[in-house]
Amino acid sequence: MDDADDDTLMRAWVQGDARAFERLYRRHEGALYRFVRRLLGNAAGTQADEVFQDTWARVIQARERWAPQGAAFRTWLFTLAHHRAVDCLRKGGRELSVDDEGPGDDDDRDPWARWPEAAAAGGAGIDPAEQAFWRAAGRRLLDCLDALPLAQRSVFLLHHEDGLALDELARALGVGFETAKSRLRYAMAKLRGCMAAHLPTGDAA
Repeated sequence: MDDADDDTLMRAWVQGDARAFERLYRRHEGALYRFVRRLLGNAAGTQADEVFQDTWARVIQARERWAPQGAAFRTWLFTLAHHRAVDCLRKGGRELSVDDEGPGDDDDRDPWARWPEAAAAGGAGIDPAEQAFWRAAGRRLLDCLDALPLAQRSVFLLHHEDGLALDELARALGVGFETAKSRLRYAMAKLRGCMAAHLPTGDAA
């Protein structure tokens, strides 16, 4: 069963195999928690554990009526988490600017062109300055992501954390394809602009 796909494990769990649920949980817990934590952002990050646990509770509650409906289990799981996070933010009095689609920076130039090679960051004997650079860049990216409007942050995370194609993403969020596409485009543009401020100064070598 270790190599079984998610739908097979879910069907086995519905039929009473508790080990199948344990495998599903272990398979997705890390990615789901990262998604929830980044979706909630710094302001509501302390509620990540609650949203994470509530998401799995909803999976358990839906066990008897669950059936594949064209979406992968992982997509369904992340969508449940998204809805629960939105509920959490609303209950906390957060103003959700879901219609903030811009303005975005449509400059297609690569703002990372002068950064050190990313591959070097995982190698042995990395230069300490480059290591410090990439650690700072990672923190910067999380800050930039936190600054996005919720709708754009949701689309970006579902696309990059869950790997959803745009048509799947639109169905999961209940929005039109063009809406999902524009939100992702604006999210990427804003992240480029935000990260560009972290570029090293001076001319490229």
